[in-house]
Amino acid sequence: MDDWLSADNTVAVLTALLGVAVSFGVVWYERRVPRRKRIGYRVQMDTPIGNDDPDGEGDGAPNVRLGLFNDLDDMNDATLVLLRIENDGGESIAEHDYTNRDPNPALTVVFSGRTVRGVAITQSNARHLRDHFVDVRHSGSQIHLPRVPLNRGQYFKLLVALNRGHVGDAVRIDGNIRDGDIVPNAAVPVDSKPPRFSRSARLITILLTVCVTVLAGIIVAGEDAPPPMGCATGSLTLIGSTAFAPVLDDLSTRYEKDCPDSAISVDAHGSNEGVRQVAEAPSATIAFSDGAKPDGYPQLTENRVAISAFALVVNDRVRTTNLTVADIRRIYRGDLLNWKQLGGPDLPILLVSRNADSGTRDLFRRHLLAGVGEPAFTSRDCLHRNSPQDKVIRCELDSTDQVLATVARLPGAIGYSELRAATTTDGLHTLRINGRQPSVQTIGDSTYPFTEIEYAYTYGSPSPSSLAASFLNYTLRGAGQTIMEAHGQLPCYKPEGLQRCQT
Repeated sequence: MDDWLSADNTVAVLTALLGVAVSFGVVWYERRVPRRKRIGYRVQMDTPIGNDDPDGEGDGAPNVRLGLFNDLDDMNDATLVLLRIENDGGESIAEHDYTNRDPNPALTVVFSGRTVRGVAITQSNARHLRDHFVDVRHSGSQIHLPRVPLNRGQYFKLLVALNRGHVGDAVRIDGNIRDGDIVPNAAVPVDSKPPRFSRSARLITILLTVCVTVLAGIIVAGEDAPPPMGCATGSLTLIGSTAFAPVLDDLSTRYEKDCPDSAISVDAHGSNEGVRQVAEAPSATIAFSDGAKPDGYPQLTENRVAISAFALVVNDRVRTTNLTVADIRRIYRGDLLNWKQLGGPDLPILLVSRNADSGTRDLFRRHLLAGVGEPAFTSRDCLHRNSPQDKVIRCELDSTDQVLATVARLPGAIGYSELRAATTTDGLHTLRINGRQPSVQTIGDSTYPFTEIEYAYTYGSPSPSSLAASFLNYTLRGAGQTIMEAHGQLPCYKPEGLQRCQT
């Protein structure tokens, strides 16, 4: 008995009773609570005839006007309003229910800031109502309406031409009804769809949904849910490519969320450095490399992860948007030293490169420089030559983030980076290469030349029950594919990347 009266069960029972009480309460209210008299009104259209709402959301340009709209005076600031007046209460409204004394009007429509120029009574759903509008009159910003009897659900509309003022200025109805109210109703804009459900229906649905959700949460929280299939426990360190590090950060965070008994850290210092580390300290590490590992590490097991796109980036002071591969080679040979030689600004070309442990640097050399290395290191600050005899200005940095920050800071700078990081950095822009932009199509068919397969290396084959094996499976075949795609990678186990990764 004590177990049944636990806090969770008590909350569950009270929540269920609340849901039942809400349902019965609505029915009781509909049948038992006295219904009041009520006149509602709503602005169904408020549009400019003259200028396109210069102080509202329009562009302020004159509307196209023909005929009377163009010929009559005072049309330059004219507006047209359609106002619906309806009995949306629970009882009919008779002439004697209007409590204003004769000869005062029953209702007064006030258009704040605007002047009424003309009124038409239109679109009534009861023909007999027309006989009651013989005393309608207007003056200034007001329309005075007579005592119009309205049965439940009956309505009429006023089409009003106004000038002065602006679209959206306040519209209100003044008057009094015995035992009733006059209230503004929410209007559905002309070009919008009406709601499928009433406000009360939506409120009841929300309350019942909350009750059901609370019950479900209690049931789920009441039991210790096991981790998802394929999860493993322990700790793991991801090392290697700094270009791939943002992807690894998101992958590790998502895996730890799905598998809370795991601890995964990212410690990236370059592809080549990562390969060396996993070969020397194989315990609980995976190295990610931009391109295949160097020769000489037969103990490492290879997994092809994704096709990564890389980009050349230049400082925004350089307006160039495209370079051919021939142009790139001339720049890195030192044949071109100023951007004006390529039709750009008069700025020296500053080469911002990665250090020797960088896989991005290696694939840049292989794919765009035809295997020829970059010029020698000639600058410590990426801006000045170390020696007057140096032909080019070229510096080396330790990470992708440093390259991007430096290129964005120095006018005339050019460098290379993983694509997504390059496109989200202010102060620089990416270049097309041979007129080709990186995309799923150009990456998959190799027409964009600056791409490479991202590899994951482990020391031998990890045990199937290990965290390393679980994380690799999660990355290659599980939710990790979506994360890689969000970073602009093409997963090898997606149909679009499968053939490319096998070549």
